[in-house]
Formats: sequence, structure tokens, C-alpha cells
Amino acid sequence: MKKQTDNVVLLYLHKNWKPFALFSLFVGCFTVVFSLSHLPLDPILYSILLCLYSGLIFFVIDFLRFRKNYEILKQAQKTIMVHMDQLPSPKNAIERQYQELLKILTENKNELTVQADNKQKETVDYFTQWTHQIKTPIAAIRLLLQSEQSEQTAELEMELAKIEQYVEFVLQYHRLENMSNDLVLKKYELDEIIKQAIRKNAKMFIRKKISLNFSEVNYTVLTDEKWLLFVMEQILSNALKYTKEGSISIYMQEKVLIIEDTGIGIRAEDLPRVFEKGFTGYNGRAMKQSTGIGLYLCKQIVSKLSHNITIESEIGKGTKVSIDLETKEMVVE
Repeated sequence: MKKQTDNVVLLYLHKNWKPFALFSLFVGCFTVVFSLSHLPLDPILYSILLCLYSGLIFFVIDFLRFRKNYEILKQAQKTIMVHMDQLPSPKNAIERQYQELLKILTENKNELTVQADNKQKETVDYFTQWTHQIKTPIAAIRLLLQSEQSEQTAELEMELAKIEQYVEFVLQYHRLENMSNDLVLKKYELDEIIKQAIRKNAKMFIRKKISLNFSEVNYTVLTDEKWLLFVMEQILSNALKYTKEGSISIYMQEKVLIIEDTGIGIRAEDLPRVFEKGFTGYNGRAMKQSTGIGLYLCKQIVSKLSHNITIESEIGKGTKVSIDLETKEMVVE
């Protein structure tokens, strides 16, 4: 507190050095004039003391006003939005002009913010509509492929599943910023959410001949089913993508859900960055199948659900994804 006060004092002295210098000059002039007039010393000393006392009172009052206005401005910097009525009253025409300029800039900034918000909303609405519309031809293509089963159609179904996943990426990515408005927090049986994710990737398990080790976890979690399901689908999809042979295991350790595979693993230098947006790492560049968005979305979603996600991996031995499902105090619907 003393350091801050000292800083304010120095700022005040720096701002008012001219009045101080002028006041000192006047006192000096009076002293010289009185001395040359051969007046007694006492009146000269009394005059100097009276000037100093009057000047001290003036500068103390002015300093208190300066400090009050300074603290108001410092406090205004800490707020998200600065309102014009929060600013101290202008003391002169220059300060009034500065505040008028600030008012114009604030109005322009607010107008640009509204325009940006509207544009963002239009973009989200467009991609939401586009995502729902594109699902119709995807479903139609899936039905056509199911009517004739062959090695080629099975391969096409896998590619169609990738398209469906990328479409879902677009929708969730644009919804992420306003995710809190879309949350429906309830207590869900975790087994049901896991089974939905498994069913979504069932054909990929069969196609790649990857075995699944899963037994019911019998755990109830406070979460949003839709968003947590998206996270599990993405993690399972990644596990299948980077596992050429072996198995994927899903199990619980206390309140932590673990999805572990026997895939190619992640390099140690890539692990700290796997949740960064756009980061594909060595595996993504080598296999040319990574967008760098999936795990970023998972991290953001899990954090907003008040959960936590971590990844452990070793090259050639596999990857273990842990989702800590313990939540903070949240409102249950």
C-alpha cells in the first residue's frame, strides 16, 4: 500500500512540477523584493511562512483529488466494461475533450462488437443448418450401401463414417463458444453413454478386427450426455485409427474412466501438445489422417463439464486416456 502511495505521490509531483516551480519562483521574488526594500526580517519570514502554509493546504487538497481520480481510473481498468459514468469529472477543457474522444471510441467499439456477435451467430446458424442438411444425403448413401454388402461397400461405409465425424466436428466446434447455453446437467448411467459410443464405432471394430475389453462399470456421473458422448466417440475413434492390431479396453479406476489401446502410441515430445488446436504431431503427419481438432474439442468440452482429461502413451505399446469424472459443485436438473 505504501509503495502504491509513493507512486501516486511521484506521479502527482511529476504532473505538477510547473506549479511547484512557479510557486517557488513567486516566493523567491517576494523574498528578494522585501530584502531590497530593507524591511525587517520578521515580516519577511511571516510572509514566506504564510505563503508556504497556504500553498501546502492547496496542494494537499489538490493531491487528495488527484489520488481519488487516479484510484477511480485504476479500478475502472480492472472491469470488463468501462462505463463513461465511472470516470472522474473532467477538470478542464482538455480532459473534457479526452473523455469525448473516449466516448466516441467506446461507441465505435460497442458497435463493432455487436456486428461481430451478429456475424458469429449467423455463421453458427449457417453451419448448424448445413450440418443437419448434410446428414440427410449421408443417411441416404448409408442405406444404399447397406442394400449391397461387399468388400468395397464396407470400405465406403468406413469412409462415410469419417465424413460423418468431420461434419460433427464442424457443428461442435461452432457450438463450443456458447456451450454453456446448451448444457443439460443430469445424473446419467455411464454404461449407457459408453455403449452408445461403442455402437457408433462398432463397424470399425469389426472392420479392423480389434477386440474390445469392456464390462459394465456401474457408475453414475453428473454430466451432459450429448457432450460427454461426443468426447468418448472421438477418443474411441482415435484409438481405432491408430491401433493396427490388438485390443481396446474400457474400465474404471475409482472415479476415472480409462480408455486404453495397444496402438502405435504417441511420441513423448508430442504428448504435452496433443490438446492444442491444430496440433497433429508425428503420427498425424505420418498417417495424414489427423485434423488437430478432435482432442482440442475433447479438452475444451471436458473442462466445461468440470471433468479432467489426461493422456499417457508410449511408442509401440499404446495410449491410455483418462477422464476424471469427479465434478465440482454443479446444479443438477
